[in-house]
Amino acid sequence: MLACDDLQRSIAFYADGLGFQETFRFEDGGEPTFVALKLDDGSQLGLGVVPKGGSGIHGMPQRPIAGRFFELCVYCDDVDASVEFLRGLGHPVLVEPADTPWGERIAYVGDPDGHPVMVTAAKA
Repeated sequence: MLACDDLQRSIAFYADGLGFQETFRFEDGGEPTFVALKLDDGSQLGLGVVPKGGSGIHGMPQRPIAGRFFELCVYCDDVDASVEFLRGLGHPVLVEPADTPWGERIAYVGDPDGHPVMVTAAKA
């Protein structure tokens, strides 16, 4: 589960920007606090609201986050087109599309909470 400051903004990034479909929603007081998302290939992702200074069920603090503990990788058909689409939606491009020695084309985009998302595809 990704911790989100603004769940609606994050849902828009992952659903509208990267093609995830919502499969589950939990609301508290009429406001969503958790959503599950899925890609056509079966990949799944959870997004949840974590209050600043709050802790999880495990009792460990979840905010503030210092640094990033992981990078999310999302495969797509066309890295350049995906990055331009996300840029057009106002998301920061952290690393412009480039070919890698291992045979993929990659780029990094920041999600609404600052998580780095690698957008990647096999080189044509």
